[in-house]
Amino acid sequence: MFSIIQSAGWPIWPLIFASFLGLAVVIERLFSLRVSRIAPPKLLDEAMRISRQTVGKRELAAQLAASSALGEVLASGLIALHKNPNCSEDDLRASMEGSGREVAHDMERYLSALATIASAAPLLGLLGTVIGMIEIFGSQSPGTGAAGANPAQLAHGISVALYNTAFGLMVAIPSLIFWRYFRATVDAYLLTLELAADQFVRHLKTLRVAA
Repeated sequence: MFSIIQSAGWPIWPLIFASFLGLAVVIERLFSLRVSRIAPPKLLDEAMRISRQTVGKRELAAQLAASSALGEVLASGLIALHKNPNCSEDDLRASMEGSGREVAHDMERYLSALATIASAAPLLGLLGTVIGMIEIFGSQSPGTGAAGANPAQLAHGISVALYNTAFGLMVAIPSLIFWRYFRATVDAYLLTLELAADQFVRHLKTLRVAA
């Protein structure tokens, strides 16, 4: 591996840095975007059960908010209702929408960095290719043509060009795939949160009418 890096020359170092950065982002997002951390399946039912209680509702809402992203959104509705029992449905929705925007921002964290890596890696590879081509042309002695070429410099220029092109694609392709996967995952989570929040608002409205 080290011999490949030596053959690729200095242009490959930005690509190596980008590859480690992209790997770190992928691992972090795989951990952070788990279902258990965003939208546990039975959490909405649990929130509805909590909302029917009259004792310790604020403490239970705090525990709900700490459980997951969906819990944070639902708890914002409970807290708003606790602060102002007569708040309108629009106020409840506004409170939960505000919390939802914060949650969406957290879910989308680092995705722009991953998209930048996917876009920049081929350009960095192209930069290495251009530098390799410059070395190839530089290996030609002026006025002597190919007969005056320096074979070692010529071979090094070809290595720089090919290795950087290949490594740039090796970094860009997985980064693009994971970026699209995370983007689709976040969109699906946002839809789940939106539907759950709407159902919870209607549930709170029903409770208030029954009271």
